[in-house]
Amino acid sequence: MAGNVAMKQEVESVRACTVSRDVQNFDLLIEDMELEYGEAWGDLNFAQALQYLDQPAAETLEMLAIAMDDDDEASLPQIRALIQRACAMNVQVLLIAEALSPILLHQLLRLGADDFVPYPLPEGALHDAIERLNRQQEAFSATPTPAGGGGKNGVVFATQGLAGGVGATTLSVNLAWELAARQSEQELTVCVLDFDLQGGSVSTYLDLPRTEKVFELLSNTASMDRDAFMQTLQKVNDRLHVLTAPSDMLPLDLLGPDEIERVLAMARSNFDFVIVDMPRTIVQWTETVMSSATIYFALMDLDMRSAQNTLRLIRALKADDLPLDKLRFALSRAPKFTDLSGKSRAKRMAESLGVSIGLNLPDGGIQIREANDHGLPLAEFAPKNPLLKEVRKLAESLFEIELAAASGKN
Repeated sequence: MAGNVAMKQEVESVRACTVSRDVQNFDLLIEDMELEYGEAWGDLNFAQALQYLDQPAAETLEMLAIAMDDDDEASLPQIRALIQRACAMNVQVLLIAEALSPILLHQLLRLGADDFVPYPLPEGALHDAIERLNRQQEAFSATPTPAGGGGKNGVVFATQGLAGGVGATTLSVNLAWELAARQSEQELTVCVLDFDLQGGSVSTYLDLPRTEKVFELLSNTASMDRDAFMQTLQKVNDRLHVLTAPSDMLPLDLLGPDEIERVLAMARSNFDFVIVDMPRTIVQWTETVMSSATIYFALMDLDMRSAQNTLRLIRALKADDLPLDKLRFALSRAPKFTDLSGKSRAKRMAESLGVSIGLNLPDGGIQIREANDHGLPLAEFAPKNPLLKEVRKLAESLFEIELAAASGKN
């Protein structure tokens, strides 16, 4: 309520505000805001928030927590205007989302919202989100963008294999290639970041040399600017930019969350799509990538090792109170339509793991290995490969989401 903001201003300056149709629908948020900000926060509805941002009292505002559920679609014009106004004022926007469609959530993030957490709030989730926002602010402050560069707010998709040889890098490379193939339609740009510092193979799959520039960039991200970043990327056929893994095998703890966050921030400010190829190992900055990603693809095979590793991953994420809603499990070498026995096994495995397999990738056969050995994407080496057809469908759906988000932004 506006009165709530005015009353708390008498105590101290308002640093944060919740914005919702009715904050009483988000009682857990009220408790967490009091823990984080004490008396220095207020509560507004959507219409009041727009008016409040135009008042001098809003100059002390640091963050808006916009709480939404699936009943708030009628208020979308106000919410979009609110996000745009907050961005213009350099006020951070955190979305608290309950039962919100992924497409709508993606549109709001592309519009300028900085992060989101699901509701009901997991324990400590609001605190962790505020910490991430603060780190992002510091990273942007430490990474100046020269005039005439950047200015985008790209979407991040990450891939991680839950066992060796499940095709995570193959998916990363070919998904990026298919997205880039559509860039002429809307001039959308794509880059791939190979964050597997030890076994990264993106350079091999695209026949690119590994250079010392990558290590130089990653070892000094605090002074990284746009020129240094773009000069380290390699371009493939004038359509795709790639940050390869370093030329030498490096420890995975060489980089911390701050370094990864700076690289992701720089990539997002210069590209519309950012594909991150992750190591199989869970590292201290896995959470950083997962927080930035719109979708985090976790690839598995139809075997016991994948099932066990999936359980381990889920336990690890739950232990750190990380949301699982960004994970999209993908089954490599999925059974064919006529393989009823295989489809039954896949269904039983998903049920026993308590997950939903949202992406079924068919077996591409020996052509996959040959294409990778030749350093060519499947579209160039085997255009009729069944795996390529499924990856192309995925790219088309992600591309349509991006266009819908861009349309909402405009």
